[in-house]
Amino acid sequence: MGEPSTSTETVVLDFFIEKYRSYFEDYFLSEEQVKFTAHPLDALLACEKDPTRFPVVIFYNDLPAGFFVLHGWEGVKEYWDNRSAILLRGYSVNTAFQGRGIAQKSLELLPAFVNKHFPDRDEIILSVNNSNPLAQHVYKKCGFIDRGVRTMGSKGELYIYHMLL
Repeated sequence: MGEPSTSTETVVLDFFIEKYRSYFEDYFLSEEQVKFTAHPLDALLACEKDPTRFPVVIFYNDLPAGFFVLHGWEGVKEYWDNRSAILLRGYSVNTAFQGRGIAQKSLELLPAFVNKHFPDRDEIILSVNNSNPLAQHVYKKCGFIDRGVRTMGSKGELYIYHMLL
């Protein structure tokens, strides 16, 4: 018989605070990822200029391993007409932490995180590039739905995915 799992690997979401900034100075994204998402330090600059953007850190065993931004109506309105939605943007997992299920686990935690911190929101939306099938697969696997909404982004056609809360 197999031994019971003693894994203590944990994934946790929490809002960015300044003491985590140094972790993102060495944050590496592959050439492929850079085509589709913002580096966390660039996303943080946008957050500092826009109070409707909320930076979130994905922790893996207490280390910052990933990052994304939750953006209010100012971001949502580019893609969808639901004022009660929130936009997931700038999502990434540091290359050094990839292949451990962190993306899937963090996206599974996302609905509860949004419900707790943004109780007035009833939907999470995101845009994913049509030429990024890996991300499309992960988002769909974690409960996002492609309702056929399309728009053009700076890097080509975007699919808008939805998750009702």
